[in-house]
Parts: sequence; structure tokens; C-alpha cells
Amino acid sequence: MTVTTRPTRNFHRLAWLALALALGVIVFGAFVRLSNAGLSCPDWPTCYGRATWPGAAQEVSEHAASAIRPFETHKAWREQVHRMIAGLLGVLVLTLALLAARKRAKGALQVVVAAVLVAVAIPLYMRGQHGAASVLAVAGEAVLLLAAWRWSNSDLSRVAVLTLAVIIFQALLGMWTVTWLLKPIVVMGHLLGGLTTFGLLAWMAWRATDQPIRVAEAVAMRRLIVIGLVVLALQIALGGWTSANYAALACGNDFPKCVGRWWPPHDFGEGFVLWRGIGVDYEGGILDGASRIAIQLAHRIMAAVVFVYLSWFAVKLLRTTGMRGWGGLLAALVLAQVALGIANVKLGLPLAVAVLHNAGAALLLFVLVSLLARLRAPEY
Repeated sequence: MTVTTRPTRNFHRLAWLALALALGVIVFGAFVRLSNAGLSCPDWPTCYGRATWPGAAQEVSEHAASAIRPFETHKAWREQVHRMIAGLLGVLVLTLALLAARKRAKGALQVVVAAVLVAVAIPLYMRGQHGAASVLAVAGEAVLLLAAWRWSNSDLSRVAVLTLAVIIFQALLGMWTVTWLLKPIVVMGHLLGGLTTFGLLAWMAWRATDQPIRVAEAVAMRRLIVIGLVVLALQIALGGWTSANYAALACGNDFPKCVGRWWPPHDFGEGFVLWRGIGVDYEGGILDGASRIAIQLAHRIMAAVVFVYLSWFAVKLLRTTGMRGWGGLLAALVLAQVALGIANVKLGLPLAVAVLHNAGAALLLFVLVSLLARLRAPEY
């Protein structure tokens, strides 16, 4: 078995800090999206040309972004604060990548080159040179992905540079979320990217901490965890698609029925068209009722699959010596997540409940990734 070593003595502390910040980015990002503030700063990465955000509409009356969307003070700060927190997370992940890569041959140099390429791409994008900016961003990503492919993970260098690559792609998705006017496939991808970053950081933090849980069934359990991660990821993607298409209340306040019927008229074909072109403003959604109902039905069906599988796995953990605490935690989170999902429908999608529902998905992911990172076979 490959032994994981820390790149530096305090590497695990920095990884845990980045993980906590990533959770904050996910939760605050859900707040921004669900409070309809996702387009409150039409330009990127500035907000009406400012590094922070304007204090009043009069301050931006002559800025080009004003022609795209009127300035709303109570929303703009949310979007720009979210960008700032995400930027801080990017700095932490860059630091982790540099620390992990520094013992590799020209490892730190490769990370720096990738970061510089992406950094230079940003002002080019702001000046309208989108083609050149895209080439530089893709080149930076290629450098990181090639390094991740070549390096092993014995010193966490592979996962560290891979996390940085995901963070950079997240920044691109954040930009496209704004410039492509909340295009559903981008919004869903942005959610998945955020949770992927969170999962990678959780795995890295536990591996750097090096606190294995040794059980006889470790190998079999890890396979079950991978299955759990797959079904959870599918449900998270459906949740993102539901939110991005404003289909959370497509069934009204009915549960378990939908608009008073067990299987109402629906249109899965139209509801799951992933690409509809660029230039359409998707805020508020553009789909008809039947298409949104199809999305909501798919989300509910997959929720039942996730509930059954993770509940069964939680029971298995409860029956395994040394794993009862994890089993109880998983069971509690599954029940809470189902309750929050039902409350979203019955209460008409209150902001606090909807944000907690996003946080619940992240916590479920954390439990499964933690177990995947820590479970090992006994040493004989």
C-alpha cells in the first residue's frame, strides 16, 4: 500500500482551512443563486467596473454594464462578496498546490507557470480579447492536468494540482454564469464544480492528517462508498438542473403527489435539453410547465434512490464495529436532507430552507469522501 506523506508539517491545517472556506463558498453561493442575485454584477470579475461594488445607482450610470442590467444595491454585494470568498479559496488552493509540488522536479515552476497564464488571461478578457484569454486559460489548465497525470499521489501532489485545475475551471464557469445569463448547463456545472472542489479538499485534508480507520471490510466498503458517491453526484446534478431551470415548485406545494396527481403530464425531452444556445436570459426560467414538472419528477425519483441506498449503507455502518458513529451521522444527514427537500415544496421554497438543503448535500458528500479517504484494511 502506498504511504501518503505530508508535503509540510502544517499542510493538513491549511487543507482543513481551505475545506471550511469551500463549504462557506458553497453555502453562500446557494444564497446568492436562490436570492436571484446571480446576475446582479453583469460584468466579471469586477462589479460595474469596481473591485468591490457600487454604493448607489448614480455611481454606475455611465458604465457599460448598466445597459445590461439595472444596478441593485441589495443584490450586488452578495454576488461580489461571493466572488471575493471564492478568490480567497483559490489563493489557498494555489498555496496547497505549490507546497505539494515543490519536491517534484520543476513542480513548483509548473504550478507558477499555470497560475501566471490564467492571471494574464483575466485582464485580456476584461479588455474584450476573449480568444487570447481562452487560449491562455486552456494552456494553464493543460499544464496542471499534465502534471496531475504524471505525478503520483504519495505526497498529495496529484490531488493538489488537480484541485487547482478544478478551481480555475470553476472561475471560468462563474464567468460564463454571468456572461451567458444563467445558462442552466453552466449553473449546474458550477454547482458540481464547487462540490467537486469540496470533495477533493476533504480527501486531501484527511490524507494529510493521516488518521486511518481500520476495519476488516474496508475494501468492500470502499466499493459501496464509490457507488454512493455516484448516486449522490447524479442527484446533486439533478438538483442543480432543477434550480437552474426554476423547477423547484413545478408541482406546486404538493408532496408526494405533483399538481394533485401521481404522474401528471410532463415533457422529459424538452426538460432535459442541455444546450439551447447563447444570448437567452434564463433568469426566472424559460421552460413551460410540463418540462419543469418532468425535471421535478426526475429529481424526486432520484431522491428516493439515494435515500434507499444511503439508508441501507448507514444501517450497514451501524452494524459494523467501530463505524457506528459514522453510520448514525450518515443516517441523520439523509433524514434531514429528505425533510429539507419536502419542506422546500410544502413551504414554497423559503430561502433559509433552500440554502440548508444545499449545505446538506455538501455534508453528505463530506461523510462519504471522509470514509473513502480513511477506511483501510487492518495491518497484520
